[in-house]
Amino acid sequence: MQIAITGSTGLIGKALVRALRDEGLTVIRLVRRPAAAEDEIRWDPFGGVDSGALEGVDAVVHLAGAGIGDHRWTETYKREVRDSRVEGTRTLARALARLSRRPAVFVSGSAVGFYGDTGDDAVDESAPGGTGFLAELCRDWEAAAQPAVDAGIRVVHPRTGLVLSRRGGLFGKMLPLFRLGLGGRLGSGRQWMSWITLDDQVAALRFLIHDGLQGPVNLTAPEPVTNAAFTAAIGRALRRPTPFIVPAPALRLALGEVADEGALISQRALPGRLTKAGFTFRHPDIDTAMAALLS
Repeated sequence: MQIAITGSTGLIGKALVRALRDEGLTVIRLVRRPAAAEDEIRWDPFGGVDSGALEGVDAVVHLAGAGIGDHRWTETYKREVRDSRVEGTRTLARALARLSRRPAVFVSGSAVGFYGDTGDDAVDESAPGGTGFLAELCRDWEAAAQPAVDAGIRVVHPRTGLVLSRRGGLFGKMLPLFRLGLGGRLGSGRQWMSWITLDDQVAALRFLIHDGLQGPVNLTAPEPVTNAAFTAAIGRALRRPTPFIVPAPALRLALGEVADEGALISQRALPGRLTKAGFTFRHPDIDTAMAALLS
């Protein structure tokens, strides 16, 4: 089985490539620079990809896109984030639709940002889209895969939550502060966080490749927690105090628009379709996750 992956240099992409190769599968990495290895194919999210190079690929996993929390959201950077995801997905979906032997599945990334602010309400994949930049981005991001759907390819949209790993991402950046006893809740701490460990994220992506699911699938642990509970769980695992509070105005001053749609937004997304399909989480609750991450 041959699987092509974009975003293979990111936190999730690297781990997925390792896992698939350990499974004995052939992985082809789509890269934006000139191909420098036998397992690489060059592609341009805005210009196209050599469809012939993808002939015979059995599955495609699309994870590429500009980092959502990497910069302040100027209008220029929001356009970069949007274009990298929407146009990149459309480019790839059109290339797959042109193949004479199309892949069986196109796993095209999305995020729980689709739901906007859900407050205290728990939502699954049947919930409507929310409002805000990320919600609109996710709607257009998923819609951009339509050429692949029209071509008869099984298309899955993993709506990913906060991915927890010591090796990177937001959690990896937070850990040094918590280890020093300088961690604390954000704003009121009452906002819900939909999270998943990197191990479960990779396992779920592999499940989506092989299983028959299509459409949106929440990739989040079955027990979301409030920011206050999340903060306390890190403190317990590290045996460190978490006395500090970062006030919402300070977050908005430091992060701009990212604060309201990232750090302070309440999203309580449940993995309804993944659980119903029989997927088993290794780390279903936050204490199990922290024990695995920080032991």
